[in-house]
Amino acid sequence: MRNDLNQLVREEQERYQISPPVIRVAESFEDFIALNPELVVEQNSNGEIVILSPAGSESAGRNSEICFQLHGWCKHYGGKAFDSSGLFKLPDGSKRGPDASWISMERWQALSKEDREGFAPICPDFVIELRSRTDRLVDLQQKMVDYVANGVRLGWLIDPYKRQVYVYLQGRAMEALPENCPLSGEDVLPGFVLDLSSIWADLGD
Repeated sequence: MRNDLNQLVREEQERYQISPPVIRVAESFEDFIALNPELVVEQNSNGEIVILSPAGSESAGRNSEICFQLHGWCKHYGGKAFDSSGLFKLPDGSKRGPDASWISMERWQALSKEDREGFAPICPDFVIELRSRTDRLVDLQQKMVDYVANGVRLGWLIDPYKRQVYVYLQGRAMEALPENCPLSGEDVLPGFVLDLSSIWADLGD
């Protein structure tokens, strides 16, 4: 009987054993993604591959709401809106996927079909980064500075845990806005005002 129990334990252990993650190397960033489709990655301007932590369920829900509002505005005012699943090849050589972004239709259509199908070699006009629990604020702030240096005209870094938004605009110093301050797209996205009430609502006290 004891031997039978030991056998059952070994079988259960083998059944539920979780293998350590294996990262496959490749010669190019594109090949790396093809070999490691389960990873969420970006590439910085030094050519280093940055493995990102998956967003938690609450954070994913907040980001979905943000993208929904941006896409709704885009349908009426034009341009092309994107979520975080696609990467852009920026002028400094980095490949980044903002949580939400927008590009004017004129600039988007100027790209070839081949470029639009791959990692489009273009810097968005507008980007949003939403902080999740695993994100260091200082890292996201540096990313926003890099976006502006690459040509982003307007960027919002939304920190739901501090209930604060950091606004990055070409030619102006970064501005930190409190939670009750209207968040306007200014002349980059005329008429767009992001309603943050649902973003703050699920945080509790």
